Amino acid sequence: MTGELGQLALCFALALSLVMAGAGLYGARTDASLARAMASSAALGMLVFVMLAFGALTYGFIVSDFSILDVASNSSTLKPLIYRISGVWGNHEGSMLLWVLVLSLYAGLVAFLQRGGPRLTSAALGVQGLLAAAFLLFILFTSNPFLRLDPAPFEGAGLNPLLQDPGLAMHPPMLYAGYVGLSAAFSYAAAALIVGEEAIRQQWVRAARPFMLIAWIALTCGIALGSWWAYYELGWGGFWFWDPVENASLMPWLVGTALLHSALATERSGAFRTWTLLLAIAGFSLSLIGTFLVRSGVLSSVHAFASDPTRGFFIMVLIVLAIGGALALFAWRAPSLQGGAAFEPVSRETTLLLNNVFLMAACACVFVGTLYPLVLDALNGTKISVGPPYFAITFAPIFFALLLLVPLGPRLNWRRGELREALRSLYPAMGIAAVAGLAVLAIATPRSLTAVGAFAMAGWLIGASVIDIRKRKGARAAAFASALAHAGLGVSLMGVTGTTLWRSEALEVMSPGQTMQVGPYTLRFDGVTNVQGPNYNAQRAHIALMDGGKESAVLEPERRLYLEQGQEVSDTAIRTTGLRDLYLALGDDRGQGRFTVRAYVSPLAPFIWLGGLVMALGGILSLWGRLRVKAPEPEKA
Repeated sequence: MTGELGQLALCFALALSLVMAGAGLYGARTDASLARAMASSAALGMLVFVMLAFGALTYGFIVSDFSILDVASNSSTLKPLIYRISGVWGNHEGSMLLWVLVLSLYAGLVAFLQRGGPRLTSAALGVQGLLAAAFLLFILFTSNPFLRLDPAPFEGAGLNPLLQDPGLAMHPPMLYAGYVGLSAAFSYAAAALIVGEEAIRQQWVRAARPFMLIAWIALTCGIALGSWWAYYELGWGGFWFWDPVENASLMPWLVGTALLHSALATERSGAFRTWTLLLAIAGFSLSLIGTFLVRSGVLSSVHAFASDPTRGFFIMVLIVLAIGGALALFAWRAPSLQGGAAFEPVSRETTLLLNNVFLMAACACVFVGTLYPLVLDALNGTKISVGPPYFAITFAPIFFALLLLVPLGPRLNWRRGELREALRSLYPAMGIAAVAGLAVLAIATPRSLTAVGAFAMAGWLIGASVIDIRKRKGARAAAFASALAHAGLGVSLMGVTGTTLWRSEALEVMSPGQTMQVGPYTLRFDGVTNVQGPNYNAQRAHIALMDGGKESAVLEPERRLYLEQGQEVSDTAIRTTGLRDLYLALGDDRGQGRFTVRAYVSPLAPFIWLGGLVMALGGILSLWGRLRVKAPEPEKA
């Protein structure tokens, strides 16, 4: 009965989403308090039924109910419990149900918090209801996770071995919290256009900003988790490959960052009102485009699900309706939209405007590099690869210019600032940048002007952030939040630079007792033993780290053969000092006890993810300060 219960719950959720859409949109009227109450109740009811459906599918995975096709195709009794649970979203059908669950959670929050007043909240719930209904229809008609198998198999096919990892268990839910969080900002922006009255329209930014922050924090953490997983799981020592599916999460993050800054200006000085509306629409639009890339079958990737063209066509129709409808609504209201407040060329608004231009230009570079090969393949069958060289030429200079500008904005006043005073306050940061660049030039080998520039930029960002925390005591919490986010960029920049420019690599076929040198490390290969895992057989290498002829540590990389799929996966061994990583991957068996061993020394690699954590902490602090502001009381029906 588990599958039938989940199926019935989805049907009830669909009915409630339609009620929420209709009542919410009607509740945007002045005299529709009953409809507004109905929309809020429908949102909470939809959340309950979607949670029930998700719980039913999760229970099916936990107890290995192979009469459910989704469970039989993506789980097995041999998997540890954590991977049976993560298998719920490790496939197309379950991941779409997770998407709707997160969407329902945001709708429930919108209904519960009632930010922005009753009419704006009601219209936002109406838009959320339309999105939820579209995705529930998509699930029920093309991606039903509760389809039955008769007869049920004795054992399931198991989950892709690359997804059987703690990082990948957390990565999709975190990304979805970001993707769908942008839907809340999108719904509030659309609601502001639907309501139409200027007094109410101006409230949408303050109402939506917590959801923007939640989405940005979740995207930051999700991207960092995905990068960390690629680093330690795939065995090639890299953290980012400009894969189209990686780019599908980066583009909403870039637009979401621009949206946060634009919304700040709109809220504080009234500038960029149309910018902020369009960025809210663009952010969620890119989330939908990312969904299409992953689930339409146009990409082949470990991240990608589904190859059914029906699913791709449905998502494409949804994208056209959502983006087209929002832009049509914007065009309809454009004559009545008030222009943003005026500001001087030297002001915080000007720096934020340039910030938005650079971020959107960087996003455009990623967008073209991601979609151009797909369009070319669709038009004439030509297959090309757009990789790191393209992004180094196009994306990197734009982002470098953006980072140069970042410390200046917080030191300029709204509407009219004093450039000379702002630059004078940054003299210590300039000194730190100069010292960092010269230190790299003097100490690091091989010498590189790119490294000098990158570390000078990191010093500029971190130094300015420290000054910002110390000097701006009047708004210490806000200053600390933005300073953390900006400093995190500098920390990640150091990690990316060190790992990219100074990584050492060695690849050797080793026999027991043989040694190899990689960077400053001497490694001794002591052979391989066979190990039995819960659902895999593994060859585990024993590699001693030598220090002055003595063994100081033993690293044990593995090569695992998963039994259900017959697929081999590398499980790396990493020893970190916090300043650099020693990274080992076990390769092919060459016979007679000899194995291929790949070793890397990656300077400053931990800084990549430390920077992401610092940025997320800055966002969390800003969110905490934002939620302390009391929202308007909900209207009683």
